[in-house]
Amino acid sequence: MTDTQTLDEAAVQAYLSRHLAGFEGPMEVTKFQGGQSNPTFQLKTPSHSYVLRRKPPGVLLKSAHAVDREFRVQSALQGTDVPVSKMHLLCEDDDVIGSMFYIMDHVQGRNFNEPEMPDVAKADRTAIIAEMNKVLAALHSVDIDSVGLADYGPEGNYFERQVGRWSKQYRASETTKIPAMDRLMDALKAEQPDDDGQRTLVHGDYRIDNMIFHSTGTDCLAVLDWELSTIGHPFADLAAVIMQWQLPAGTEGRGMGGLDRAALGLPSDRAFIESYCERRGLGQIDNFGYYLGFTFFRMAAIIQGVLKRALDGNASNPERAMKVGAFVPVFAQHGLDALKQG
Repeated sequence: MTDTQTLDEAAVQAYLSRHLAGFEGPMEVTKFQGGQSNPTFQLKTPSHSYVLRRKPPGVLLKSAHAVDREFRVQSALQGTDVPVSKMHLLCEDDDVIGSMFYIMDHVQGRNFNEPEMPDVAKADRTAIIAEMNKVLAALHSVDIDSVGLADYGPEGNYFERQVGRWSKQYRASETTKIPAMDRLMDALKAEQPDDDGQRTLVHGDYRIDNMIFHSTGTDCLAVLDWELSTIGHPFADLAAVIMQWQLPAGTEGRGMGGLDRAALGLPSDRAFIESYCERRGLGQIDNFGYYLGFTFFRMAAIIQGVLKRALDGNASNPERAMKVGAFVPVFAQHGLDALKQG
């Protein structure tokens, strides 16, 4: 079993003392419990608060846990309309703490685990979701050439590439046969839409719980967790938002299923999509069900990997990993339903 819950604090402090300008200990370390992919720690010093995000130790799936890509994309976005934390350094030397890591500023603010935001005033809920929409449109409007990200993802049909990639990742971490997942992978290949030429930066896991908002206001201060980012099709990010909202409300599903959205000040799926399209100057999106089905598929493949890491003993949060892993068949069926609805 590989320990992802602790950090070699002495090694980190020694490294940062040599390589990070202005760093001075002593250092208080706290592990963030959210997230399942890359173990993340707060490093608090007398004068500053940092975040260390590392690749998990141990044997990993090829191309997974790309903290170097996270560091690159957030560095490139400094000064754009997409809010990100300040990047400080990337350590690619595995000998320091056993795996690659990077250091960024700790952004103080509010993080919402559920899009329902039960403890937030109605007007603030409306404003926060509008801000989420605005940031997503800004992300997809970034000039990838001017920020140096034109080569951040390959050319060609994004969905063809992603379905192929995540099908391989899913097979590599498969622990039991799930018929709905097999049918969904086949359907996504067979029903793939023609490439419409849109090629933008995409986050890959755009959700409200991957955002930090102002402590008392509604502005987004930072978008987090860029591991799945690439150059691809923007509708995958848009569909990822709608995917989460279709899940059950509450701390487990973390969706909006069953809620009276209007009473809570939350938009309908259609209203959110229309607002996004207006911000980007787009017309109606045809066959949105395909993009939604794809996002359910990708999330099913991701959480299958989470389950596999838990069974192998190197999950970031083992107890939650086992709970999350049980939802793979549910996500697969949601994906099939989305494809049928078109």
